Amino acid sequence: MDERLLARLAERVSDAHSYLHIEEKSAELARLDEETARPGFWDDVPRAQRISKQAGNLRDTLKEYAAACGALDDARAAFELSSEDEAFSEEARIAAASLDDMLDALELSSWFSGRFDEGDAILTINPGQGGLEANDWCEMLFQMYTRYAGSKGWKATVLDAVPAEVMGLDRATIQIEGRNAYGMLSSEVGVHRLVRISPTDEKERRHTTFASVEVLPVLPDDIEVDLNPADVRVDVYRSSGPGGQCVNTTDSAVRLTHIPTGIVVTCQNQKSQLQNKEAAFRVLKARLFELEEAKRAEQIDELRGERKEISFGSQIRNYVLYPYQLVKDLRSGVETGNVDAVLGGEIDQLVIGYHKWRVSQ
Repeated sequence: MDERLLARLAERVSDAHSYLHIEEKSAELARLDEETARPGFWDDVPRAQRISKQAGNLRDTLKEYAAACGALDDARAAFELSSEDEAFSEEARIAAASLDDMLDALELSSWFSGRFDEGDAILTINPGQGGLEANDWCEMLFQMYTRYAGSKGWKATVLDAVPAEVMGLDRATIQIEGRNAYGMLSSEVGVHRLVRISPTDEKERRHTTFASVEVLPVLPDDIEVDLNPADVRVDVYRSSGPGGQCVNTTDSAVRLTHIPTGIVVTCQNQKSQLQNKEAAFRVLKARLFELEEAKRAEQIDELRGERKEISFGSQIRNYVLYPYQLVKDLRSGVETGNVDAVLGGEIDQLVIGYHKWRVSQ
């Protein structure tokens, strides 16, 4: 490590102080901590939970910035000592590399400044053209996102996963809870194209199939949505998917039909009818909010992106398993030949690559 690298890292730490608005965040956290200490704070549980989560996110950002400052001090100290003892050179190099990674993560988190970016997400996968192949592809994406959420330390709750008649899934909806979950996963909105040798084709021919991914924010309780319960038809039925005790043996699954818009939401993977109903209303509320936003803007909703037919020519990303191995995002140009890793949930380079491209536009 040389003085130029150290100066560059110091400049990046200074930049982070500015773009993270450290002073403002510190003041806001102090205000929230004061509010949480007041008597009766937990009398309104939903509001208290929302404020506690907001304070937690601020505290995490401030801790990460403080850690970067500490790493810079460590790198400086090791660099100064390396002139007297060569053994400190390696320590300085390791400290600089660690600081570089910290600053990359801080820069990434700064990109998510949208209204709901820091919050949780509702991710839905629907099969497109391709028949049985599309159902199988739907399940493959479902597994990919579930594993990705696990790798990020996020909580993934399956709200709806309907098995297809022969293989795969007819649809899947997952609620993903974690810091910046909605902001990060907004990269996945659109049509995903798979090319491979079909496991159902006796002649082993190459097939192309599609699935669409929709990502909506989990709306805070203080967001008002025009939802009249009288406009919603509630149907209950027996769950069709695998589940725990009581699932499949009672009418626990819930289908909501919003009569004015025709929006249909189903949820069947929670343990009770009440839990399924609450989850379904959460999804319906998000979709109605999306619809209202689109009407206000008089354009396609930015929360979900432009809706396209789930078929060739409309995809955002290609996953090619044959005749070669390649995953390529058609917006950012990021690609990798390690298809197995991607389908196993290692999609960070694609997600981050998309957001780098988005910020640069």
